[in-house]
This record gives sequence, structure tokens and C-alpha cells, in this order.
Amino acid sequence: MAQSDSYEDVVKGKRDEKFAEFEDERKGLIHRFHHALHVTPALVPLIVLVMSIIIFGALLDSKFFSPFALTLILQQVQIVGIVAAAQSLVILTAGIDLSVGAITVLSSVVMGQFAFRYGLPPSVAVVCGLIVGTACGGLNGLLVSRMKLPPFIVTLGTWQVLLATNYLYSQNETIRSQDIEAEAPLLQLMGAKFQIGGAVFTVGVVFMIVLMLILAWVLKHTAWGRHVYAVGDDPEAAQLSGVNVRRTLMSVYMLSGLICAFAGWALIGRIGSVSPTSAYEANIESITAVVIGGISLFGGRGSILGALFGALIVGVFTLGLRLLGADAQWTYFFIGVLIIAAVAVDQWIRKVSA
Repeated sequence: MAQSDSYEDVVKGKRDEKFAEFEDERKGLIHRFHHALHVTPALVPLIVLVMSIIIFGALLDSKFFSPFALTLILQQVQIVGIVAAAQSLVILTAGIDLSVGAITVLSSVVMGQFAFRYGLPPSVAVVCGLIVGTACGGLNGLLVSRMKLPPFIVTLGTWQVLLATNYLYSQNETIRSQDIEAEAPLLQLMGAKFQIGGAVFTVGVVFMIVLMLILAWVLKHTAWGRHVYAVGDDPEAAQLSGVNVRRTLMSVYMLSGLICAFAGWALIGRIGSVSPTSAYEANIESITAVVIGGISLFGGRGSILGALFGALIVGVFTLGLRLLGADAQWTYFFIGVLIIAAVAVDQWIRKVSA
């Protein structure tokens, strides 16, 4: 009887041991998955983007997989993508910029007005628009870094101020596409198209992709990039470790303003005209792309390439649902679901990696 009990204990022990090994293996796989998501934040939006393309491609057959359709998505999201790059830099420092749309449209208006109202050469007008955008970002940076005001409140205020300035300065006048083509075609440079096979690209699309790649490299491989992440993660610890937090924040907001000014130039190329009422949704759309792209709203974590993937996800859903003949409200529905899911995933990753 004792031998029987001993045999059962041995069998039970082996069974428990195998179960424990299975549990450890399962936990190991989950841990590796968590680690991969933590180390590569852009992995989640990339997976969602690929799955979205596959699903819509299966539903729409050859319509969606054509080079023209796929590059059309890039053309549609180029403004949002460029503005999202600016928004990403600010959010990585644990801030938020609600004025990106206003800076974008004001910069485009300055370019147009300087070329047509004051008769400056188009190249000079473009440079003036870029300077104005940088100055607007510098104003935000000054209020946030020097006066220690909350970024949300600061940019909410400058958003209203810049929008009012835009309308007052432009007098709500639109500079027509025909006039720009005849007298200042440089303003429409970002909208110039070229074809590779069946794919149609614009200069603005190329600029967006190159900008994202450069910023991704700078953030990962330079001291300035590490300082941006450090400030977003813990500004006090960053200060104690020798990082000039004020200078880093100032540079981030100024660079954000400059990128928005380039978005304003691309906006002229995209719509063909200079309109003071354009890009009014850029604020929300850029934040949407950043959040879906896996960049944490709490700062210090995320990849700027994720913002590009986030913008492309929105573009895929918009075009895919339109080709399916669905109501436009379904686009907002699914994008809203993706935003909530992205924030939930970010919280999950933070909790696991803590």
C-alpha cells in the first residue's frame, strides 16, 4: 500500500512538473510578446495596418490592391502624416499641441499673401511662411518651458489666437489655383505628381516619408533624441542627469512649428489654392494618428514611425469603406474603436513593463 501511494505521488509529481513547465513556457511566450511590444511600439499599428489592407483587399478584390489605390491613400494622408510628425515630437515630451492645425493653415496663408499681396518672389514667400511657423512653435515652447504653463492650456489658447490671426490677416480671401499656377507655381511644388509604374506619387508624399525616416533616426541615434524621451519619461530625473529640459522643450516646439509650416506648404500643393478655412481638422486627425500609432500620451515611449502607420490606418479605413459604399459615419465609428483600443494596449504594455 505504501508502494502504491508512493507510485501515485510520483505520477502526480511528474504531472505537476509537466504542468508547471507548460505554464512557464506559456508565461515565457507572453513575456516575450510583451517585451517585443514594449521595445518596438510601432509593431502594433504595423500589424493593424497590414491586417486592414488584407481584409479590405479581400473584400474589394483587385480594386484595393492596385498601385493607384494604395498610393492614393498616401496622397490623402500626406498632410495628416506631416502634422502627425510634429505632434509626435510634442507628445513624446508628455505634452500635446492643439495649435498644429492653426500653425499649418497660417503658414500657408502667409506664403500666399506674401507672394500675391506684397509681390515677393515665391521662394522668399515660402521661407517667410516657414519662419512664421517656427516662430509660432517657439511661442508655445516659451510658454511651456519658461513659464511652466500646461501644454494643453497653452496650445488651446494659441490655437484660438492663431486662428483669429489667420482670418483677420487673410480677410477670409482664398487665392485661386489658377492664379498660383500662373504667377507662383513654386507654392504648389508639394502637389507635383510623378508616376512609377501604375503608382502615382507626389512630392508631398515623398517629403512625408523622408521626414518620418529622418526623425526616427534622429530620435533613436542622437543625444537630442534621447533627451526628448528622457524629458517625456521623467523631466526631474532628466534634469538631474544633466539634460537641459528647457532647451529640449524649446527645440521640440520650434521644430514642431517648422514641420507644421512645411505641412502648410504641402497643403497648398494638395488643394491647389491658399484657403484660410482649410486643415481645420488637422488637430484631431494628428492626435488620432499618433494615438493609433502607439505613441504614449504620457510621454517617453513610442516610435514616430508608428504615427505614420496610424495615419495610413485611417487612410485605409477611409478609402476601404468608401469603396465598399458604406456610410461615412462608419469611418468615425471604427477610428473611435481603434483609438480606445490603442490607449488600452498602451496601458497594458505600461502595466506589464512596470
